[in-house]
Amino acid sequence: MLSKEYKITRKKDFENIFRQGTSLKEGNLILKTNHNSFGINRFALIVSQKVSKKATVRNRIRRQLKELIRPQARNMKKGMDCLFIVLPGLEKENFQGLAKILNNLFKKAGIINEIL
Repeated sequence: MLSKEYKITRKKDFENIFRQGTSLKEGNLILKTNHNSFGINRFALIVSQKVSKKATVRNRIRRQLKELIRPQARNMKKGMDCLFIVLPGLEKENFQGLAKILNNLFKKAGIINEIL
């Protein structure tokens, strides 16, 4: 679980990421990144009802992504805002497939120093 200081919550921050951030796609997952001035990495996840009408499915995806992000956050370059947008079809991926997609996204973005 990510603590509160590492979460993006303000609408203004989301708007900055969408307006100024760079976007990468791998499978059914989009990563939008932008630099921040806080010196820490912050994260947000968007899993809409287009992915699944069932809240339990959407929450499972969120929990899995958070658990995959948490250990890698230590190896990331500091001062990054990362917004993950889940597209329909990702709910069919297992945990290992999700980890592979996430690692590929971090490699493409070049924001991680070392892949675990």
